[in-house]
Amino acid sequence: MTRFAILTVERFEWPFTLRMPFRFGVITVRHGRQAVLRARTRTEDGREGWGVAAETLAAKWFDKSPALTDADNEHQLRRSLELACAGGLAHGADTAFGHYANRYASHVAACGAEALNPLIAAYGQALLDRACFDALLKLEGLSFDAGMRANLGGMAPHPVIADLQDFDFAALLAAVPPPSRIAARHTVGLVDPITDADVTEWVHDGLPETLEQVAAIYGHRWWKLKVGGNLAADIDRLCRIAAVLDAGPAYQASLDGNEQYADAESAAALWRAMVAEPRLARLCASVAYIEQPVARGRALETSMAALAAARPVIIDESDGDLDAFVRAKALGYSGVSTKACKGFWRSFINQARCVAWGGEYFMSAEDLTTLAGVCVQQDLALVSALGLGHVERNGHHFIAGFEGRPKAEAVRFMEAHPDLYADTAAGPRLAIRQGMLEIGSLGVAGFGATETPNFTAMEGMPQTAWQR
Repeated sequence: MTRFAILTVERFEWPFTLRMPFRFGVITVRHGRQAVLRARTRTEDGREGWGVAAETLAAKWFDKSPALTDADNEHQLRRSLELACAGGLAHGADTAFGHYANRYASHVAACGAEALNPLIAAYGQALLDRACFDALLKLEGLSFDAGMRANLGGMAPHPVIADLQDFDFAALLAAVPPPSRIAARHTVGLVDPITDADVTEWVHDGLPETLEQVAAIYGHRWWKLKVGGNLAADIDRLCRIAAVLDAGPAYQASLDGNEQYADAESAAALWRAMVAEPRLARLCASVAYIEQPVARGRALETSMAALAAARPVIIDESDGDLDAFVRAKALGYSGVSTKACKGFWRSFINQARCVAWGGEYFMSAEDLTTLAGVCVQQDLALVSALGLGHVERNGHHFIAGFEGRPKAEAVRFMEAHPDLYADTAAGPRLAIRQGMLEIGSLGVAGFGATETPNFTAMEGMPQTAWQR
């Protein structure tokens, strides 16, 4: 393992526009901003190098308070980045895992002092950890999967994960597979058109717009279906979705509650209503698990046993504190999501728990609108290294290719990763064929990418004046 210090951190961001609106939970998104972090590190033997990480500044996911505007949510995430970077610069030399674990408590406390919840705190540290590990991997000439197999980051038992004090992390990491291919699980949002009759205004940009078109063009075998908390409306929409999916080949799905059900009983009532509806028979049989149906304020306060008896239930938004999965297990949850925005070390910690607890516990790979380039490639490298067979993908559907980025940048990424991207009349785009993503080219020195974005075509991230 290699110890390093963080010398410099640069923060950037840039705007993007969605090609069509996307609704999840309490918000309909039409545009957004991506954060990009660039970090320079120095190893103890004097080698220096740059690394990069990128992630959407997502509103109304990390903190869904209706009292906050989208701009407030973006400022929260910027402030988490500021605090994480300040802590990292002051920390001195450590292993990659040590930079995360040894500063976890102090970073969460610093964020908490400014009314930033642990999920927001995770965002800032996640980007810094990825940028620094990217720099380390490039200095060592290792791909992400090879670096994890060698335990380059020094992952080991630590007081912040007291339940894993006797766990053999070296054995877990030795089994990390090289990147190859992974199924894309397409998200069907709450306002997504299902058939042509649902389209009020066509985009006409050469990409599929309706669920029918997505199924025909991308050939997905995995789907993620959003529900909105209104039982009658959810059943009606699911029936319309099932009419499309049932007409195609065999499929599997996850059901995402997005915290829209008030309590466990309401969520269980949805499942009972689904089972009672003959038109949903095949869809119900396809559901592999149910994601975070209950609002995070109550999700870890009540048993999920009734719903979990029908289908496994996972936490996503409730995965705030590092021990959230431990508490969720006691209430009947059997799964937890991996998201690069929550931190790649957290993902491996939770994977270790799944291994330690036994076969019924699992991780799912979820998406937070990962955009083409560094962002989606780092997330795919992580999911692949965790050995997961499918990942929710929606960024390619709602953001057209490298929208908002210079064409030359898009071409560089496509030429470096010709299996992952395809050239089209509208420029390079993510390539999904028969529902699969080919990701073998991510096995390059660095965290899923050797190419870096054009920083001069970005804005400097503004200093925040976050106050709640």
